[in-house]
Amino acid sequence: MNICVFLSAADLDDRYTGPAREFAELLGKGGHTLVWGGSDAGLMKVVADAVEDSGGRLCGVSVEFLQHKARPSAHEMVVTKDLAERKAELLARADAIVIMVGGTGTLDEATEILELKKHGLHAKPVVLLNTAGFYDGLKEQFRRMEAEGFLPLPLADLVFFAEDGVSALAYIEEAGGIR
Repeated sequence: MNICVFLSAADLDDRYTGPAREFAELLGKGGHTLVWGGSDAGLMKVVADAVEDSGGRLCGVSVEFLQHKARPSAHEMVVTKDLAERKAELLARADAIVIMVGGTGTLDEATEILELKKHGLHAKPVVLLNTAGFYDGLKEQFRRMEAEGFLPLPLADLVFFAEDGVSALAYIEEAGGIR
């Protein structure tokens, strides 16, 4: 299964890198392909290293202005002209989406994926990996949106909040990675 992971390319401490590495090892050992932003830096590198070291495959989708940071050893690397094209390409190649810790770029990717799902433009499983409670505030905001009628479908139909990599991958595998 092709599992797209949106995440930071920043160098982070072990409270984020440890759980990300554990999830990536599960992904690789399960024979899955990591579809990611293609960077060979920070948390993106940690995840790509662990997937590759565990026997998984790497499919990177970089963007022209970041091509110099692309991982040279990826099994496949696609370079897009801009960020919008990159997001579309990542989603097109994915059977499921996992959103790990990240900054504004990751948040932008997460909300776009959820907006597309809300409108029925994809039915792929989406998981927010809530490492160290990173997405607790976002989870609360989504619950408020649901309670106050801002979501046209139940929150559980949009996204699954996983507290660890085991439950994230179990959810994806159970959902079957709908295309």
